[in-house]
Amino acid sequence: MRALASVKTADSLRVFEVAYLGRKGKLTELLKGLASLTLEQRKIVGPIANATKQLLAEAVAYRRTTLGVDEKTPSVDVTLPGIRPPEGHLHLVTQAIAEIEDIFARIGFYRVRHPEVDTDYYAFESLNMPADHPARDEWETFFVTSPAALSSQERGREKSSLVLTPHTSNGQVREMEKGKLPIRMINIGKCYRRQSDISHVPMFHQFEGLYVDTNVTIAHLKGVIEYFVHQFFGATRSYRLRPFHFRFTEPSFEIDISCDVCDGEGCRLCKEGWLELGGAGMVHPNVLKAGKIDPKKYNGFAFGWGVERTSMMKEGLKIDDIRLLYKNDLRFLEQF
Repeated sequence: MRALASVKTADSLRVFEVAYLGRKGKLTELLKGLASLTLEQRKIVGPIANATKQLLAEAVAYRRTTLGVDEKTPSVDVTLPGIRPPEGHLHLVTQAIAEIEDIFARIGFYRVRHPEVDTDYYAFESLNMPADHPARDEWETFFVTSPAALSSQERGREKSSLVLTPHTSNGQVREMEKGKLPIRMINIGKCYRRQSDISHVPMFHQFEGLYVDTNVTIAHLKGVIEYFVHQFFGATRSYRLRPFHFRFTEPSFEIDISCDVCDGEGCRLCKEGWLELGGAGMVHPNVLKAGKIDPKKYNGFAFGWGVERTSMMKEGLKIDDIRLLYKNDLRFLEQF
């Protein structure tokens, strides 16, 4: 008991307990030796040994209490440095959306939000694509309400069909219908198409720019695109406007950026050193009319870019497959 009284810490108490009451402790060894005694000797020594063990166990428990050690809770060294909890961060696409919104805000473009499930009218018809026009087939659209399921009378009302918007351009006429001019909007939202490969995913994001005012020219469009390219990708990055055809703009262009994955040499993503990011052009007069704007007085330009592709082309990221963004692989996501 004197040895127990000299114990001053929880660690030394554990050492004492193991030395006397452990599997190889002194009392344990003594009890094992009872087998070598005669029956008469065991009757005398056995009870004494068990009583001693019980007494010692109680004394250890009491000493543990006096030292302030909870038997059920391990001791904690409060002087040790804390463990910092894991810190999350925004997804790469969310980061890109915030940066895109900020870049356009500096030149007077305001962020708007329009439906991601919209009527066939705003997604196609108002954008100069009649119900039977083959251009609609190019969009690989998801229909929420199938036109085939509608009656002949309903089928004549294009606004009756609902679609998952294949582009953010559905917001153009909706914004015009507000009747507030000039328009300098950025609509950023989800889009849906039946495509999945190295540069396509079924759900992706676009940012849609629309500028409507008097005396707007292609030079203004080119200036805005060049400004964004230099702000987002850097002052030395190359881009090009390539003539194309869209029903809702005339003239129309596709916008390509020099591929950062291969530095313009050509790779499995870009094929020839350029990656297409989106479309642009001067707003078609029929679209202005659908938005109740006089095309003889006003004109404008529009552009729609894929956020994921734009983000992939940021200098130094070297992301060569768009599907990596949505695989939920922490080894990939934690890098950004």
